[in-house]
Amino acid sequence: MTQHLATDPGSHTADLPPLTAEAITPARPVDTAPRFRRAFTLDTGHGGVARATLRASALGVYEAQLDDVPVSDDVLAPGWSSYEWRLRYQTYDVTHQLRADSADDEHVLTATVGNGWYLGQLGWQERRRLYGEHRGLIMQLDVEYDDGHVQSIRTDASWTASGSEILSDDLYDGQTIDARRREQDAEQVPVRTLEVDAELVEPLGPPVRRQQEIAPQRIWTSPSGKTLVDFGQNLVGWIRMTASGSPGETITVRHAEVLEHDELGTRPLRHADATDRFVLSGGQDTFEPTFTFHGFRYAEVTGYPGTLTADALTAVVVHSEMPRTGTFRTSHDLVNRLHENVVWGLRGNFLDVPTDCPQRDERLGWTGDIAVFAPAAAHLYDVHGFLADWLRDVDAEQRAADGFVPYVVPDALKYQDMPEEFQPVETAAIWSDAAVWVPWALWEASGNAEVLAVQYDSMTAHLRRVESRLSPTGLWDQDFQFGDWLDPDASPHEPWNAKADRAVVATACVVRTARMVAETAQILGRDDDAATFRALADLVQAAFLEHYVDAEGRIRSDSTTVYTLAIVFDLLDGTRRAAAGERLAELVRQAEFRVSTGFAGTPYITEALSSTGHTEEAYGLLLETGCPSWLYPVTMGATTIWERWDSMLPDGRSTPGR
Repeated sequence: MTQHLATDPGSHTADLPPLTAEAITPARPVDTAPRFRRAFTLDTGHGGVARATLRASALGVYEAQLDDVPVSDDVLAPGWSSYEWRLRYQTYDVTHQLRADSADDEHVLTATVGNGWYLGQLGWQERRRLYGEHRGLIMQLDVEYDDGHVQSIRTDASWTASGSEILSDDLYDGQTIDARRREQDAEQVPVRTLEVDAELVEPLGPPVRRQQEIAPQRIWTSPSGKTLVDFGQNLVGWIRMTASGSPGETITVRHAEVLEHDELGTRPLRHADATDRFVLSGGQDTFEPTFTFHGFRYAEVTGYPGTLTADALTAVVVHSEMPRTGTFRTSHDLVNRLHENVVWGLRGNFLDVPTDCPQRDERLGWTGDIAVFAPAAAHLYDVHGFLADWLRDVDAEQRAADGFVPYVVPDALKYQDMPEEFQPVETAAIWSDAAVWVPWALWEASGNAEVLAVQYDSMTAHLRRVESRLSPTGLWDQDFQFGDWLDPDASPHEPWNAKADRAVVATACVVRTARMVAETAQILGRDDDAATFRALADLVQAAFLEHYVDAEGRIRSDSTTVYTLAIVFDLLDGTRRAAAGERLAELVRQAEFRVSTGFAGTPYITEALSSTGHTEEAYGLLLETGCPSWLYPVTMGATTIWERWDSMLPDGRSTPGR
């Protein structure tokens, strides 16, 4: 087995024995999520237990117990990293679970391993087992005694495995739990070791944990006779349920974000089944499907014995542990709700990886989403560790792809067939710019230059890759670009077909990125690099002005997004900047303050308006309630931010499209 343990001088595990545990998997198949087991007794004659530390990881997701007591509150550990190169492990202090007076007792270390991101479905093509074929466990318990003696219990061929009550588990499809199997003495089978080539590393980011519980707001019967539950808030997590009934009876719980025609609206989930099944034991059972997660507000419950009441189920909110750092409140109730929707959207999408959505068959770390959202995220929560860890995966994927920053990180799409409209797959503005924009956002939020120093090679590699893609004119006009993705005037089936010229958007982004990298170099004392990157920014800005902006300040494609980017990215001189501001305000008024920008322009348009003296138009945009607008979803009862401005149509139907 090949393992490389990364420890740095500041690591809190640097003084522990080397992590030499082997990865193990059942030697013959078990028909459920495997539960690994190792019994041991404490070494005697060395005094009391001074410290006991458990380190664990998995090919999949794991839950560990010592003497039937969970070792932590973490869930879905070790999370999702770029498994080809980085496999994170967790460290737990379990000293309190090994009593000084228990030297002669037998202790039992167990861990159950689910499919997680390693083996489960990822992406919209129903692909599974992208990273391997077998679930595996890596675990090492180091017990240090008063006299300095260390006893180590490591995963190796001496462990055993058995089946469990978890009959099936998938992050997209859901989990099936058979409570009858909890009390059964499962057959123990031998294990074998697995080869692991990834580097075992400590996480920089926080664990995923239960954060909040929400009670049902309403339980009723749908027109088709189904029992529906509304929790009143779109959330990410699962439902904890209690029930008693005949042995073998099955309760089925389906999840969705919306209702359609007064029934559970599962069509937007595409291939994600989002269904949990609970098989009753005959006694009083409590079920909690912790090897999956769902994005939902509503649930449909069938097979519940008797009448379903609110005290039988609770929605458990799950996301990465992050301290709240920023708040916002106004005198306008709809704006306040909009802000709360942003907060809930962040909570739902910051589950170990910054994702695009938490509910359907996607849930990927789209780089473009976090590139534009990182500044807001860093205001609302302390996301430094969360994003710093993800940036390590950006760097790993980038190094393996010759400087190309993929559209999602970890890059599950490299194992799938990309849609024709994404071809050829190459560095793309905003999406690949996440390698620069995200660390810069963290620097701006914290003033800590460490993230810039750590990511500097990644940032410069991205910029040099972009430079290599420029045409002889100095423009970025020859590659596939997402452009102003999800322009509300584009067809829902062609979200890339925006009003804004994609080359204009991409070239504007080059200037912004080059300036950020130049300032980063200056901060880090790399003066020669700073001068080089400033010169590149100047060259591309000059090309932008020459080819895309006329003397009166009109910009090619004459749309709100191109003026927005030119203003906010500081591409225009005084006269043309003022003219661009006037034209932007005019276009906003012509659109009757409805949103006319897509992915590229929306984050910046109110800044562009207010910074050019058009505050009235900026407020007009913010306070508009017609579709499409920021407040339209609020008027439709949205409790998170929708992906599309019209994700729910005025007649209650969800929007078709990708």
